[in-house]
Amino acid sequence: MSAERLITDSMIEEYRSYIGSSQSAVQQTDAASLARFAVAAGRRADELFATVPPMMHWAYFLPAVATHDLGEDGHHRRGGFMPPLPCPGACSRGRTEFLSALKVGAVASCVTRIRDVTHRTGRSGELVFVEVERRIEQEVRTCLIESQTIVYRQAGGSPPVIPASTPLEGNVWQPNTVELFRFSAVTFNAHRIHYDQSYARDIEFYPDLVVQGPFTALKLCLLAYQGEERPMRSFSFNGQAPLFVGQPVRLRKEEVDDGYDLFADRCDGAIAMKAKAAF
Repeated sequence: MSAERLITDSMIEEYRSYIGSSQSAVQQTDAASLARFAVAAGRRADELFATVPPMMHWAYFLPAVATHDLGEDGHHRRGGFMPPLPCPGACSRGRTEFLSALKVGAVASCVTRIRDVTHRTGRSGELVFVEVERRIEQEVRTCLIESQTIVYRQAGGSPPVIPASTPLEGNVWQPNTVELFRFSAVTFNAHRIHYDQSYARDIEFYPDLVVQGPFTALKLCLLAYQGEERPMRSFSFNGQAPLFVGQPVRLRKEEVDDGYDLFADRCDGAIAMKAKAAF
């Protein structure tokens, strides 16, 4: 039986009216925020940075949302800048171009703009995709341009079925509850599927806590520039399947002409995320 339709044509029209809206913020790229983010990502605590490493700009320009503005799922209630969608959202794919070094300890500005809003119905229900672009500038130059697609998935439905795991070899990461908590903390992400097991299982029908998509993307990015001396020109990622706490994940890279193709392999053999780093 198909899921009951929650999003009408008039609602889609309203959501699309948000295309082109933007917001801006100014912040110092302080060393303390970067250090906390780096150790939560898995880097050493004694590292010092003169510039922000690739994808670690996620340590900055975090939304300061009051508790009374959070929905049941822990997300900021939709409306205001983002369309007033009735379902939870998560980042599914993204691409970042690195144009100039983002210095640590200097003031930077970020402009976020909604580029597109689309709707479709999938096997798990209705999906709305919001494409968001961010430009970060510092000292009158554009340092990076990032595009992300946020997918809003209808809550409920049948839970994902994960086959029995198979042994993994190579660079294996087994995310635990502490890692998920710390990454949610340094990104100010209150979505309950990452720390509230009963909510993840009973309300959003996942088998266990869900690993943050950007966390997996960051792990792949770290793998890409491990041992590299060339500056990274771009990094893109595309989520294929969810990852869950306590399950082993193999992180691997394959060298190509302009950099690396990267993969996060789930314990049942599925590719959970594909990524590409260009140098």
